[in-house]
Amino acid sequence: MNAWEQNYQKRGALWQGAATGIPSFPPTTRVLEAGCGNGKTLAALSQNGCHVTGCDIAASALRLARRTARGASLVQADVRSLPFHDHTFNAVVAVHVTGALREADRRRAAAEYARVLLPGGILFFREFSVGDFRCGKGQATEEHTFLRGDGVMTHYFTTDEVEGLFPSEQWKGTVVPERWEMRVRGTRYPREVLSGVFFQRGR
Repeated sequence: MNAWEQNYQKRGALWQGAATGIPSFPPTTRVLEAGCGNGKTLAALSQNGCHVTGCDIAASALRLARRTARGASLVQADVRSLPFHDHTFNAVVAVHVTGALREADRRRAAAEYARVLLPGGILFFREFSVGDFRCGKGQATEEHTFLRGDGVMTHYFTTDEVEGLFPSEQWKGTVVPERWEMRVRGTRYPREVLSGVFFQRGR
């Protein structure tokens, strides 16, 4: 059993609150959320009238997502080998999923996002940055990659890394840092993610 399955079985819905900063797609857009978890982002996409498909490696997450995002199609799948035909979706949303992989697998996942997109399709990407206060916490497995006590691995990205996953000869887009502070018992902790909207160049 993988760590994500164990965490969803033990803790239930891991991701709460409203999905923020997600691009607004026109109604009927065919959208894939890679690593949909318990359906937080799927629910927001479904409300916009998109034709939404969510996939996740954890069956327990998908059971939760069925209640959260009732209009979405759900598939148990690994983002490193998506079970969809080439050029199936107008858009792919990948939020805090690519960073759960090792370097070689991050590249495999990025290639899969590109494969299932239609030419000119849109990818929305968001992951934690090396500027986040949790970077460096846990057992190091690769550079800027750490294994936490719950068994979940997190990679913290630099802007150059993100741009390397989605090179300019294949994609058009920019990476934007988003910073805020989290306050716990009077102490402030810096949080930072890197987000990008990438348009796949025609093939």
